[in-house]
Amino acid sequence: VKIAVIGAPGVGKSALTVRFLTKRYIGEYDHHSENRYRHEAVVDNEPVLFEILDTCPKADEDEEQVTNQTEAVQWADGLLLVYSITDRRSFNYIRRTRANLQTDSPPVVLVGNKVDMIHGRQISTEEGEILAKDFECKFSEVSAAEHVGQVADTFHDLCREVLAARRKSKQSLLDRMLGGTRVYSRGKSDSALPKD
Repeated sequence: VKIAVIGAPGVGKSALTVRFLTKRYIGEYDHHSENRYRHEAVVDNEPVLFEILDTCPKADEDEEQVTNQTEAVQWADGLLLVYSITDRRSFNYIRRTRANLQTDSPPVVLVGNKVDMIHGRQISTEEGEILAKDFECKFSEVSAAEHVGQVADTFHDLCREVLAARRKSKQSLLDRMLGGTRVYSRGKSDSALPKD
């Protein structure tokens, strides 16, 4: 399952990713490029190989950032859209990002990070819930610094969404190939036929 972690600079994308991969919290990152990670985890009693793309948008809104994001979206099976509850611009960044996605974009999970920094909260939980309803996706608020289990749950939720979309897509393809559903009518069995 290929997951792209997308959000404005400084929202904790790398901290969330590393917390999921290693269960450790590292507070400071100095990235100037995207990083890809591979990780095997058990989701609903099934082993899943995660490939995670930790995106690195530029601080300004230039053409290159849009191109990088488009490539990440095309590569990914699912998108983890991350904003910081302490940064209104990061919330608006996610709104713009989602507005730019195609209607057939991969499944999405919305994550509000940094709930441990409640004193600096700029985005209410209700605003996150409303945005998730607009996106028709799951939503959670977490703290990469404090919540190991909840961070893993967000990745697992997105994995489940991706797998459900794959099953739906396969069923849709099968329906198209067979021209809809057919009822199989069984004739007499061989055992009921007269013997020679």
